Amino acid sequence: MHRAQSQARVEACREPSPDGVVGSDILAVVTTTAPWSAAAEVAVALAARTGGELTGCRIDPEWRELDAAESMSIPVLGSGAWDDDAQRRDDRAFAEFARERGVDDAAWCTAQAGIAQTLRQLGAWHDLAVLERDMVTPERVPDVLGEAMLGCGVPCLLLPDGRRLPSWPFARVVIGWNGSMEAIRALHAARGLLMAADAVHVLDGAVVEDEVGRGLPRFDPCRYLARHGITASRSRVSTDVGSAGEVLLDASVRLHADLLVMGAYGRSHLRERVVGGASRYVLEHAEIPLLMRH
Repeated sequence: MHRAQSQARVEACREPSPDGVVGSDILAVVTTTAPWSAAAEVAVALAARTGGELTGCRIDPEWRELDAAESMSIPVLGSGAWDDDAQRRDDRAFAEFARERGVDDAAWCTAQAGIAQTLRQLGAWHDLAVLERDMVTPERVPDVLGEAMLGCGVPCLLLPDGRRLPSWPFARVVIGWNGSMEAIRALHAARGLLMAADAVHVLDGAVVEDEVGRGLPRFDPCRYLARHGITASRSRVSTDVGSAGEVLLDASVRLHADLLVMGAYGRSHLRERVVGGASRYVLEHAEIPLLMRH
């Protein structure tokens, strides 16, 4: 009975959502093409199950370490900027790779641009971007990947280092909740994935305020999920800003989670975005996939 219910949830996720919940058009930012790296594997599985379109993109290694300010100052040069045998081989190979896994509509590009600018441009017409943390060196993860995720405007599924692929569906999901707009956006973006999960747990660290706004309703994450047929457990946690990221990851380990959903937090500077403490810690130390949205 449990297996049948789980399968029914997976089937429900195969239909593209009318309101843009994770599903329709998936962007995979891959690091290798032979073999295809983890982002390609995960993205094609998601696209196959949601009936969506798939775009694969490989960023030239020489451009991956550019920080946000450098990346945004240089225009994207897509596959149309040159025409060589390697590009055509990758294009054909990606289309074949996608078709073999049930995705008929797949496109490929190679970008000579930084991650921030590539995500900003390609993310404009995708519902989810799948990235690999080890596409940059560990010390550059917050400054390059973090800033790119803050500025791209699309939910990002960040895969941990190594070629171990996450299971589908994500069976146990932890949601880091602090009541912020970023957390609400991340929860909304993850809804399609949560529908297929066996267990969803909201780790609630929100500070209760007397007023949300003039006449505006308070958003309750568990009530929102229940309205969409998702049952979630909830526990309160009290922590300071400096240790929030560590608390989230410790709870994810304790609950045997295979996905962590949270808002991506940061502050804006004149030419760049700076990743906040909790986001920075989780980006650097998570050993499970992260779904983040600013």
